[in-house]
Amino acid sequence: MDAERLSHAYIIAAEPEDGYAQARRLAQTMLCSAPGAVRPCGVCRNCVKAAKDVHPDILTISRQTDEKGKPKREIYVEQVREVVASSAVLPNEAERKVYIFRDAGTMNPAAQNALLKLLEEPPKFVSLILVADRADQLLETVRSRCVLLRGGTETALPAAVMAEAEAYLQLAAGGSRAALLRFALSHETLSNAEMLEFAAAARALLGDMLCARRPSGGLSHAELLRLSALLRQTEDYLRSNVSAKHIWGMLTVGTLPPEPAGSR
Repeated sequence: MDAERLSHAYIIAAEPEDGYAQARRLAQTMLCSAPGAVRPCGVCRNCVKAAKDVHPDILTISRQTDEKGKPKREIYVEQVREVVASSAVLPNEAERKVYIFRDAGTMNPAAQNALLKLLEEPPKFVSLILVADRADQLLETVRSRCVLLRGGTETALPAAVMAEAEAYLQLAAGGSRAALLRFALSHETLSNAEMLEFAAAARALLGDMLCARRPSGGLSHAELLRLSALLRQTEDYLRSNVSAKHIWGMLTVGTLPPEPAGSR
């Protein structure tokens, strides 16, 4: 994901755990300190701490618990006011800090209204991610100040990249080596950054297929796992500056299973 395309405020409309996982991944992208255009790199200090959920500049706001440890019904306006007050404080380690609101849909109107000014005019080093079951749980005034992401797929990736990743996976399901080779030849001039973005998009789609959030397109569970591992290896090679042309050679060979002996 290109950091230049990131917004300062997002709403992620998804199941609670999926939405929080996506929010953490997005926060990691925002804090990544890699010099390249595609983030997160997964290996810099900020990425490693974010992945372990110990980064001091990723702050999670959740419903408070009662004396029995049970979550209360709402995120209260006092909690939001604390966020607004602390937002003026510089980050600890990264160039920015990210506030993740879990169960953001439980904020009552007073709490949401208290957040409006920060959403509209945040300090340049502050980003906010609101995770809710449904976007319509939030006021229109809140929604209008945020970029909306839906579901488990990393929809912050450009639509054109997602479309190319979908086309590749359709070829993987179709089984035509000739068609896959033509696709590879038409994409071998991509830069490493563009290839990393493509691989990330394809892996996000495969993750949705494995979790049954989208149809598998005829790919078996084993094939989905194999392709996901292949694309993860692709990302590792790209970060080692292997050229896109060589990567497409690897994908042309590895995307489809070996042909049975004597099939030619």
